[in-house]
Amino acid sequence: MKYELFVENIKCGGCANTITQKLNKLANVSVLEVIVEEGKIVIEGTDASRGLIVTTLKNLGYPEVNSVEGLEALKVKAKSFVSCAIGKIN
Repeated sequence: MKYELFVENIKCGGCANTITQKLNKLANVSVLEVIVEEGKIVIEGTDASRGLIVTTLKNLGYPEVNSVEGLEALKVKAKSFVSCAIGKIN
């Protein structure tokens, strides 16, 4: 099943690289495209894998749009800077 997720904090190719690498390690998941400008990730996966994908993205600092607020939003934004830097290195 192919679907799209819209996430926050995607800033550059480093972010896209980290997202692609981490999600492609999950069973039955394949990242087809990360569109940085739109904050959109196009994924091939099962319905059952969607929850794991959303949780993985949030742990990397890229939560679904409007899913976090306040202090939690600041925490995930900080995580996204680290994920971005790692993606630039790799």
